Amino acid sequence: MLMVMLTPGGGRERPAPAAVGGPGGFTETWNHNEYPGMAMDCLFCRIVTGEIAATKVAESDLSLAFRDLAPTAPTHVLVVPKRHVEHAGVLTADHAADVADMFATSQEVARIDGIDASGYRLVFNVGDDSGNSVSHLHMHVIGGRPMGWPPFRT
Repeated sequence: MLMVMLTPGGGRERPAPAAVGGPGGFTETWNHNEYPGMAMDCLFCRIVTGEIAATKVAESDLSLAFRDLAPTAPTHVLVVPKRHVEHAGVLTADHAADVADMFATSQEVARIDGIDASGYRLVFNVGDDSGNSVSHLHMHVIGGRPMGWPPFRT
């Protein structure tokens, strides 16, 4: 169970990870104002703020890359913008810097995981039929094995 406590001044305390004292041990305070455009009921926004732990691979000022919990390949990393965007279907020119940074971060992930020379796949999912399960724009960086086309058959 995740508990989040509001603190004076609009901040929130977040529980320490298990390695630092376990659930219920509040050790760090973050201010919601530091993360404009966040949807605090969004799983990926909570990962961006550090409220929920994830295995970080790379990070920039605008995006965060972390390992997928259900990988489909040796490298399966999600790259998300730090500000909340529902999905690729709502992108506008106002999101250009975020999207460009996501691609730059995906290149860094490929370099870190050693798949930049062998190849990798970048995937965005939009809507229920695509299998999208989190309503926060995210790019899958998938690689480390040969892949066929089409990627999935039903």
